[in-house]
Amino acid sequence: MSFSELLGIEFRKVKRSRIVPLIFIAPLLVVSSGVASLSRYFTPEYTNAWYAMFIQSALVYAYYLLPFSMIVVCVMIAGRETGNNGILKMLALPVSRHALSMAKFCVLACFLLMEMVVFLAVFVVAGLIATRTMGVTETMPILSLLKWCAELFLTMLPAVAVMWAITVLFEKPLLSVGLNLLLVIPGILVANTPFWILYPYCYSGYLVSSSLHDFTAEVSDSTFSLFPFLPCALILFGVVMAVAVTQFGKKEMR
Repeated sequence: MSFSELLGIEFRKVKRSRIVPLIFIAPLLVVSSGVASLSRYFTPEYTNAWYAMFIQSALVYAYYLLPFSMIVVCVMIAGRETGNNGILKMLALPVSRHALSMAKFCVLACFLLMEMVVFLAVFVVAGLIATRTMGVTETMPILSLLKWCAELFLTMLPAVAVMWAITVLFEKPLLSVGLNLLLVIPGILVANTPFWILYPYCYSGYLVSSSLHDFTAEVSDSTFSLFPFLPCALILFGVVMAVAVTQFGKKEMR
């Protein structure tokens, strides 16, 4: 069985799950509350309205709501196999458990991408309503919005990899959810220390915090530097994915 066929099977498994409605909840909550609270201060002469609305919406979203939703998605994807001994049935087929783990992570990454698309769509709609209601004539910076969402997606991938590895290592959903939640909560505290680069759970939030600093300080150079962040993030991502791939289904194969 090729990897593309295996990937198609994994997508069919989650096709009728409740994951798709779930990924709408966090963007709707954070965007509607963030844009509504900020738009009250808009005037027709207000500048950088879109930038301010994005930071207002993305700050809590990147630190907490997005990681929380991905934790639930991880557990729901893993639960498709643990229920009714489905993992044993899959491992009985001529399929590599390593490829199966990678396919599931690809599905997880696709749901992360889907949630970012939902976040962008909800934000655009809410932003258009807010700016037109308050008479702000600033043009929507669609390319910048796409860039910001792409950066959120990429910086979130290492954290999602850690979430998936924890879900693989702890077969009890309560344990994996609890541990992931404990790791998400101090993210905003770690982001304010020099050790943030070793803590994937705060990457996306640190990105938004850096953008907020750049916006308020009105500096031209971003405080979010790709070096040494990028090498460190790639190494962490590779190590964690190796653990998730090698440990997936190992207990069931004994």
